[in-house]
Amino acid sequence: MTTTLRRALTAGATLLWTAIVVVPVYWVVTTSVRSRADFVTANPLAPPDAPTLANYRTVLAGGFGTYLLNSVVVTLAAVAVTAVASLMAAFVIVRHGNGSAWSRRYFRLFLLGLAIPLQAVIIPVYLLIIRMQLYDSLLAIILPSAAFAVPVTVLILVSFLRDVPASLFEAMVVDGAGEWRVLLSLAAPLVRPALVTVIVYDGLQVWNGFLFPLILTQSGDRAVLPLALTLYRGQFGIDVPATMAAVVLSTLPMLAVYILARRQLVAGLTAGFSK
Repeated sequence: MTTTLRRALTAGATLLWTAIVVVPVYWVVTTSVRSRADFVTANPLAPPDAPTLANYRTVLAGGFGTYLLNSVVVTLAAVAVTAVASLMAAFVIVRHGNGSAWSRRYFRLFLLGLAIPLQAVIIPVYLLIIRMQLYDSLLAIILPSAAFAVPVTVLILVSFLRDVPASLFEAMVVDGAGEWRVLLSLAAPLVRPALVTVIVYDGLQVWNGFLFPLILTQSGDRAVLPLALTLYRGQFGIDVPATMAAVVLSTLPMLAVYILARRQLVAGLTAGFSK
């Protein structure tokens, strides 16, 4: 295969992949500013003849603010619990894993969590939430979401902490620093790129989570955005433009998070690939 042909195939594959990604996004955005009549009669990929924000006004007037607030609360709480618990667990595994059999078993326990699919344990989780009297509350979504995000987060943080020279930890201990001081003053700053990476990743998983809100809540005022989108479909019937407006609004917060954290996110991913 010649170099020219290889480059042509690479360029063609790149354009095809770009189209696969961009065209659905373009369709969602343009559909969200169409009228219902325009959506039915016009070419779906053509620009709208008379763009309108009426769909966004309809969505905002239909309780979208409540759903958005619920999603923000659930995501922030679940990510905070996951980040704090995972950082402490990873620190213990790295600091005491070399000479402690229980610490190595502790780490294997987290790895076992990666092999358990969420769908396989949804019934036990449901029964636990019922027994804890947390059903139909935001806490019923927060706790399981954090629990299922911890294993992969611990795995990533452990891999980063293991690259920190042990002499740095020992130097702080010799200077009189306790374990908490070493964790907060040394380990946490050194793994900040990895921590930001897993926070963004876990945040996306919780933000887009559908199964836990569907099974563990039932009230409309406890609905989060992924579940609320199905409510909009029922509410608006065949009003696809309004549903697409809700989709666009639901993506904006996480898009803003990505823009603000993109440097740390790229740094964490680059560090991970360089190992």
